[in-house]
Parts: sequence; C-alpha cells; structure tokens
Amino acid sequence: MNTESTMQFAFSLIATPTPHDQIVASIANPVFGRVFTDHMATVRWTSALGWHDAKIEARRPFQIDPACAVLHYAQEIFEGMKAYRGEDNSVSLFRPFENAKRFRASAERMSMAELPDALFVGAVESLVKVDRDWVPGGDGSLYLRPFMFATETFLGVRASSEYLFCVIASPVGPYFKAGKTAVTVWVSDRYTRAALGGTGAAKCGGNYAAGLSAQTEASANGCDQVVFLDAAEHKWIEELGGMNVFFVMDDGSLRTPPLSGTILPGITRASIIELAKREGIVVSEEPYAFETWQADAISGRVREAFACGTAAVVTAIGAVRHAAGEFTIGDGGEGPVTQRIRATLTGIQRGKIADPFGWIHHVA
Repeated sequence: MNTESTMQFAFSLIATPTPHDQIVASIANPVFGRVFTDHMATVRWTSALGWHDAKIEARRPFQIDPACAVLHYAQEIFEGMKAYRGEDNSVSLFRPFENAKRFRASAERMSMAELPDALFVGAVESLVKVDRDWVPGGDGSLYLRPFMFATETFLGVRASSEYLFCVIASPVGPYFKAGKTAVTVWVSDRYTRAALGGTGAAKCGGNYAAGLSAQTEASANGCDQVVFLDAAEHKWIEELGGMNVFFVMDDGSLRTPPLSGTILPGITRASIIELAKREGIVVSEEPYAFETWQADAISGRVREAFACGTAAVVTAIGAVRHAAGEFTIGDGGEGPVTQRIRATLTGIQRGKIADPFGWIHHVA
C-alpha cells in the first residue's frame, strides 16, 4: 500500500459555501444519495502530462463531447466510503488507503490510468476539509463517491488517453428504511452478475448496470435486495447487488463466499473478518451452495445472515425468497452476533470504541 504523505499534492481551491443554517436544514434527514455538498475535487490525466490540474471547485455539471469514450466503451470506475463526525466534533475517514488500493486495482482491470494512493486520499481529505460542515452527527455520515472516467473524444476501440478523476459527497442517513432491522432478499435464477475472467472484482458501473434487471425482479417480489449465484453452475452464493454476505452458523462461526475474482473485495467485509478473528470467532471463506443455505436455515444450522458494505454497513437478512418459495433466517430479525458486529464496527468508525487496528484516518 502506498502510504506516502497525502499533503504532497496541492489542490487549488475555489470555495462557494452554502450558508450554515441551510446546511443544517439539508442534512437533518437526507434521503440517501439525493443531497450533495457544495464542492467537488477533480484531477485530470493525459498520456502527455500524467496527473495534473488538481482542484477543489464548486460542484457543477460536466461538459463532455458526444464522442467521449466513456459514453461508448464504459471505461468508468468508482468507490464508496464515508466520513464520520465524532462526539468530540472531530471528522475522520475509515480505512481510506484500502479504498485507494481497490481503486487502483479497478483501474488496472479496466485499462485505465492508475491514481497514486496519496493523491486519492489527498483529494478525498481536501474535499472533506472544505465541506466539513456537511458531515452529519449522530447516526448520519458523509458518503463520499470518488470516481474516474475516460474523457478522450475518440470512437476507436482502445483504452482512452485522457481521464478525469472526481470526488463528490452526499450527507446520508440509513441506506435501508429507518427502523428496519432486517431485510428480505431475492435469489435470482435468471441473472448473473459476473463470471470468471470478467470484471466482478472491479468496482465499475457496468457490474451494477448488469444487476439492475435482477434488482427490479427482486423489488417486484417484495424484496429489498437480490442475491446473485455463480455464472457457471448457478449454484454457489456470491454476493448481493451491492454488498457482501455472511452467515452465522450454530457453532458461532462465520462463513462467507471466497474472493474468487467474481465478487467485489469489500472493505467492510475484510474489516468484519479481522474483527471476528480478534474476538476468537472462526471465519471460513469457502463456497456455499444456495440449496445448502436453505436446508441449513430450516434445520437451524444457520442462525443468522447479514449483508455488509459501506452504504448498508451491517444489515441483517431476515427472509429469503426465490422462484420456488421462501424461508426465514432465525426468527426473521437481527440476531445477537449481527448486532454485536455492527455495534463494534460502527463504534470504531465513529470513535466511540478504541481502534486497535489503526483504521481511523483523522481529518485535521
């Protein structure tokens, strides 16, 4: 991991702040992804100049040519991360260099320019400093969306020679409906998200676009999220539409699908594995068949299941629906292991619990 100083990259600043009272009103009860802060960070890359023109400026629409490469060949990647306000009014990021590392891996897979880790974190940190007043307290957070796309005006099929990296921010509350302790998921038998050799491990927009039909199908069946199975056998559980998944077994151990190249290596997932192992919980990363999950849930061998990710954090799965029926996990609510893991993780993120891992990155 590149841990060089985030301060070696200077961002020019054009500040256009919203009055404080309007910010307070905007972040009081925001709908996820609908309210945005005043500014954005941008950095450009060209094959001739490399990374240059770093700015913090007013958030505004982009002007791109109709022949812009991203519109035709989908060279685009993104990240999701959060800034938190502590009880002492401090603001911090959670494992930002892990996001930077994954962003580079996504760029490599999509044949895009690789952004240095320090520049990635520096851009995020610079934006948070300028828009610090937009970071909610309490259970809210500032969702950060770093992304990059091809900007070359060219219709030939090859990697672009120009890219724009940008970071925008959105104050958010819970991802799922407030007060909902467990979600219902739909297991798709029609659609797959990714296959071996594809882009499943990259955080690119195409993966999410490919899953939208399945998510629509899930919604039509009264479900909050979709569960994808593997593309080859349509048997093995992989991940949800935008989240990884864990199972709590009757012996207290955790089980989660392995990183085989077809699912996203979630930072929340990795953090949960580290937390669990520190607490003496056995964690197995191995394939798990949907039919086995159903049988284990009915027999009681699976006591709990939960989804995890930056947006959802840790969310219990209460019921599972599929074309042939439905089954319940445990009592259909949030179990004690899920609750404990969520409380510990969010406690570290918000500074309420000591961070023994060095995950918290304070914003000066």
